[in-house]
Amino acid sequence: MTFEEFVAARLGVLVRYATVVTCDPDLAEDITQDVLIKAGARWSRITRLNDPELYLRRMVVNEFLSWRRRRAAQLIPLARESLDSMVTPAPDPTGSRDERDAMLRLIASLTPRQRAVIALRFYEDMSIDQIANLMSCRPVTVRTYLARALATLRGALPLHLVTTGEQA
Repeated sequence: MTFEEFVAARLGVLVRYATVVTCDPDLAEDITQDVLIKAGARWSRITRLNDPELYLRRMVVNEFLSWRRRRAAQLIPLARESLDSMVTPAPDPTGSRDERDAMLRLIASLTPRQRAVIALRFYEDMSIDQIANLMSCRPVTVRTYLARALATLRGALPLHLVTTGEQA
């Protein structure tokens, strides 16, 4: 498969994947574009791998994690009051969309590595070992990022949205 054929067939999937990892559609497009520029130059080597798409996904994660350092982007912390107002349940029929939007905003407020671990674990359904391999770190590091991210999310959510996993 040529690089052009791969991009024509899988561009949408890569951009959606990058959007999940970054929580920002515009940044996802920029990162995907940068990754594809780099991959195009090395495509003959990449196609010799067992799964070129997996390699490109790893490139997306690595590009996202280094994006802040290279571009000197700034995270804008949200005030606690604005987070509370975002997750207040509404009785109208759009309540579930509001809650989903609030959750996405909370995930976007996590550190980049925590966001990446959350995306890989729950969107890609990867195991801790697979994530560690993808992020080039130890499984204990991935578990730490995951535990901290989940603790942050639980702490920011109203009690009625936090489930313990037990059925009443």
